[in-house]
Amino acid sequence: MTIRLYDTSARQIRDFVPLTAGCVSIYLCGATVQAAPHIGHIRSGLNFDIMRRWFEYRGYDVTFVRNVTDIDDKIIAKSAEQGRPWWAIGYENERAFNAGYDALGCLPVTYEPRATGHIPEMIEMMRGLIERGHAYAADGNVYFDVRSFPGYLELSNQDLDDLRQPSGEGETGKRDQRDFAMWKATKPGEPSWETPWGRGRPGWHLECSAMAHKYLGTAFDIHGGGIDLIFPHHENEIAQAKAYGDEFAKYWVHNGWVTMSGEKMSKSLGNSVLVGEMVKHWRPVVLRYYLGTPHYRSMIEYSEEALREAESAFARIEGFVQRVTEKAGETVEPATEVPPAFAEAMDDDLGVPQALAIVHTTVRQGNSALAADDKEAAVARLAEVRAMLGVLGLDPLDEHWAGESDRGDDLHGVVDTLVRLVLDQRQSARERKDWPAADAIRDQLNQSGLVIEDSPAGPRWTLGPRQ
Repeated sequence: MTIRLYDTSARQIRDFVPLTAGCVSIYLCGATVQAAPHIGHIRSGLNFDIMRRWFEYRGYDVTFVRNVTDIDDKIIAKSAEQGRPWWAIGYENERAFNAGYDALGCLPVTYEPRATGHIPEMIEMMRGLIERGHAYAADGNVYFDVRSFPGYLELSNQDLDDLRQPSGEGETGKRDQRDFAMWKATKPGEPSWETPWGRGRPGWHLECSAMAHKYLGTAFDIHGGGIDLIFPHHENEIAQAKAYGDEFAKYWVHNGWVTMSGEKMSKSLGNSVLVGEMVKHWRPVVLRYYLGTPHYRSMIEYSEEALREAESAFARIEGFVQRVTEKAGETVEPATEVPPAFAEAMDDDLGVPQALAIVHTTVRQGNSALAADDKEAAVARLAEVRAMLGVLGLDPLDEHWAGESDRGDDLHGVVDTLVRLVLDQRQSARERKDWPAADAIRDQLNQSGLVIEDSPAGPRWTLGPRQ
């Protein structure tokens, strides 16, 4: 029952041993809210939602913190471009992110702090770092002295002599160009807060060190985020927190990107696929299946073909659930435990692809039981399937997905209406015993990728592989 995770700092899979028995503390770098989220952004929240669900299944009490960066260079630039207040842009996009997390079935986090709500904590941390000789003020900025912290760059495994630290406009007065800004001096027209070193605003890295300290204390179990955050963001967080005296994170877990044509999905490259648009054309549960079932450390190359494959795969699971529910005549509750092979896969660095293979195997066993008219075996397999899908957030009978059509699944509704018209024509042919015509309609639908099943409640269609 030992959960094992790939720890970026150790560069290997390690047994997870919590700081406090029976409890797990997780800090996830969340949204920078300069624009609405694309599916690459939501993937991170979804991967860690599955992690959180698995820890809870294993009996842990999980504290899950996901921050919101509501002030930074990009948000200020958007404010200038659009002629709108920075806080209006941030709040609008924060709501869009939360709508995306909710649409894809992510559980609410324990705490979701905003950077601008924690300026006092940031000032306190900067004061402590200056007193300890790890930071200094210059021209209204406050910088971290990277040479003062011997462990700097251990997470990203870089050489300090080769480092090229990203630097922003107005970062003057540095003693070393590799030093990074914790606080940026105010510029005309920008938002600012008062500090002992002058008015200004937070640097990107300081906020997470300060908020993790506030909500999770001097030490916590897991720090997560996308692999693009390893440097400079996470490296700089570690330097600030540990130089301040915190033990900080015990494990570092990073998820892979969603790519298009081999490049990281990014608004700046114009290759992003916005979640708000995607859910108008694809069922949210299908998007969850698509983004959540590859291994969290793998890259996902976006394509509509891959989405259609995910849709077909989930439809096979959903069809089985519906058939057994009809056969049983009542809702079959999830089993109290998942199959051992599923648990073994999830314990091994959240091996969702291997765990999902167990789901599909169990579905096939259940379908065989249905074909043999073995209701008891079919119901038992459905109970196992529901338990496994519950861990993955994909149970079709979960109340979250019950109102999916009410959340904008317009395309599915239109397709359903059109298919029903064709099925009515097939039914009419069957009633007049025109079997060739009825079979021809069914074959044409099958060739279009639709699987037609006749049930006591009438014909039902699901998506299957295109012939």
